[in-house]
Amino acid sequence: MSIPAANLMTALRSGHSTSPRLTWYGPDSERVELSGRVLDNWVAKTSNLLQDELDAEPGMTIRLDLPAHWKSFVWALAAWQLGMEVVLDRTSADLLVTDSPDDGDGSGFDAVVAVPLAALAMRWPGELPSGVVDYAAEVRSHGDVFMAHHEPAADLPAVRGAAELTHGALIEEFAAGHEPGVRLLVRATDGLEKCLASSLGAWHGDGSVVLVHPDLEVTEHLLENERVSRS
Repeated sequence: MSIPAANLMTALRSGHSTSPRLTWYGPDSERVELSGRVLDNWVAKTSNLLQDELDAEPGMTIRLDLPAHWKSFVWALAAWQLGMEVVLDRTSADLLVTDSPDDGDGSGFDAVVAVPLAALAMRWPGELPSGVVDYAAEVRSHGDVFMAHHEPAADLPAVRGAAELTHGALIEEFAAGHEPGVRLLVRATDGLEKCLASSLGAWHGDGSVVLVHPDLEVTEHLLENERVSRS
């Protein structure tokens, strides 16, 4: 039986696959919209990078040292569909994914991946420490379809942070509950763990997410333009 994250990715790429599923508002008028198919494509490429380049497999741990951002969501979904545990606090892990590879926090990991957060970044802007993988430069060369080498078990750990849950409990106990088909406003100021939980719940209910950077004001125009659901 597939784990919930794998089932979720199947649903996103097959049901209303051209509809928006994740819309990001960032600094400097940055707006990124990912349909279900495009989101699945990014997640598949990232899972393949993990599996084929970094030798990741079910049961391994990956620390996301990233803010709430559309690329952070891609990384979490990629790790989950591979059967990894996503570490959302400062505890140890096998792999580190970070937007700050120069802060000296890369020791003690099997591999470190640098993620530039600018939407159009084709590579890391500047020199990277020796051995650090440049996500933007590497991810596009990986396959658009993910085929797991090993079937992950539902009882493997999936989340470590304020909550510690297995893959089998990811949707039922980690994801927040929302009305079916919700167009959900998610504020990055809430932090990555809460934003992921909210977004998973929206996608599980065949909904979509509008994620807004902390520096941006959520205006009535934005809410109307994105057709955000109102309570």
